[in-house]
Amino acid sequence: MFNIFNRKSKAEKLHAQYKKLMEESFKLSTTNRKLSDSKVSEAEAVLQQIELLKKNS
Repeated sequence: MFNIFNRKSKAEKLHAQYKKLMEESFKLSTTNRKLSDSKVSEAEAVLQQIELLKKNS
């Protein structure tokens, strides 16, 4: 019922951060392309961290 006792793993946190950055990038793509590209590059860095975690597991 309550999700207060279930902790998110590092991979789950990174996936949520990646999703958030990609959504922000999409919203910014119509108004500020430079900022949108910046968000995409941040998201790619997070994706690399996710892949590194998968590789080490």
